[in-house]
Amino acid sequence: MDKKIVIIPTYNEKENIEAIIRKVFSLSVHFDILIVDDGSPDGTGAIVKGLQQQFPALHFLERTEKNGLGTAYIAGFKWCLEKGYEYVFEMDADFSHNPEDLPRLYDACKNGADMSIGSRYVTGVNVVNWPMSRVILSYFASKYVRMITSLPIHDTTAGFVCYRISVLKRIELDKIKFRGYAFQIEMKFTAWKHGFKLTEVPIIFTDRTLGQSKISKNIIREAVWGVLALKIKSWFKKY
Repeated sequence: MDKKIVIIPTYNEKENIEAIIRKVFSLSVHFDILIVDDGSPDGTGAIVKGLQQQFPALHFLERTEKNGLGTAYIAGFKWCLEKGYEYVFEMDADFSHNPEDLPRLYDACKNGADMSIGSRYVTGVNVVNWPMSRVILSYFASKYVRMITSLPIHDTTAGFVCYRISVLKRIELDKIKFRGYAFQIEMKFTAWKHGFKLTEVPIIFTDRTLGQSKISKNIIREAVWGVLALKIKSWFKKY
């Protein structure tokens, strides 16, 4: 049986964390879970620790401070590399990504993709509960990224992803610099430049109903300017 693990980064997700863990473990296809928590002051970590006795496949990586989505995932990737997993997934804690779609992302990688992406935009715009301003911002952000980088995918900022472990072994994780949503762009761009096959799997993205969004103006600014820096850097870098 393939060793599969879902990394879920958390910061103040006490309203969602137990439900998302139970949902993943209820699926007919088995996935381990790694929660990477940035020292949530709301007790998220205590909830996870309390569930570990019930779920042996639930793992917990506790960090001391809030240090960005990108660094949380990099820490999780390194942990998974040490433990010998074959497929590693990224997923949000707030049910904006439907855990029922995890097997579809897994199947896409099993059937030839190196990186499968849960895509909001590959078949139009499949977003629920977002205000129109947020939909427009996200949609045209992906258009902007495609224009600058030539990435051959529609949802460049997607955070619902499956990696074959070969991708994470090849990418120099310590050289991935972005911390916010630009991290998602950098990982896809780097994998693509290394020659890995990226495939989009259509999903419906549903905005969180509990807890608070972590997006900020600094994160948006990083993505806008970071994409330009990423492209320029690629002119001088051998992949």
